[in-house]
Amino acid sequence: MPLIIGLTGGIGSGKSEASKRFVERGILVVDADVVAREVVEPGKPALTQIAAHFGPDILDAAGVLQRSKLRDIIFSNPTEKQWLESLLHPIINAEIRRQLAGASSMYVILASPLLLETQQFQLVDRILVIDTSEQHQLERASHRDKNNEAQIKAIMQTQLSRQERCARATDIIQNHGSISELDAQVEKLHQLYLELAQSTAKTN
Repeated sequence: MPLIIGLTGGIGSGKSEASKRFVERGILVVDADVVAREVVEPGKPALTQIAAHFGPDILDAAGVLQRSKLRDIIFSNPTEKQWLESLLHPIINAEIRRQLAGASSMYVILASPLLLETQQFQLVDRILVIDTSEQHQLERASHRDKNNEAQIKAIMQTQLSRQERCARATDIIQNHGSISELDAQVEKLHQLYLELAQSTAKTN
C-alpha cells in the first residue's frame, strides 16, 4: 500500500481544485464522491436495495437514482439517513480500498468531503485539510451548484466546523486567494509527500 493522503474540506472549500493539481503532478486521486455515485449506478446491488426501501419513485424513468429526492428524504429524517449510511458506507469503503491498493503513483490521494465525519480517516496516513472562510464557501458553492444560501448552510451544518477539521489536520492548505497561490501550496506539499513516500518505501 502506498503512502495515502486524505484530502478533505467543507463544501465550497476548493477540494476539487486542489485534487486537480495533484492529478496534474501524476498522482492518483481516489474521489469518494465518484465512488459513491458508481456504487449506486443502475444494475448495482445497492441501488436495488435503495429502491426496495424507499420505493420505485426514488428512481427516474431510466432507472437512475434521483439524488435530489433522496437527499431531501435523508436530510429531514435521521433514521433514514442512518439506514442509507449503514448500507452504503461498507460498500463505498471496500471500493475505495480496492482503488487505493491499485495505485501506481508514489503516493495516492483519497479525496472525501466526509473523511473525518466517517471512518474513512482510518484509511489514510496523513490528513490534508483545504481551509477557507465560510463566506468563500457560500460564494463558491452557490456559484457552482446553483444552491441557495439556506441549502448550503444546511449542508455545512452536517459537516465538522472549520476549527474541528483543522484541529485534526496533519497539513492545511489555506485557500483564500488566487489559483496560483493554491498551486504553490500544492507544489510544496507534493514535494513533501514524495520525500515521505520515498522514505517509507526504503523502510519497507
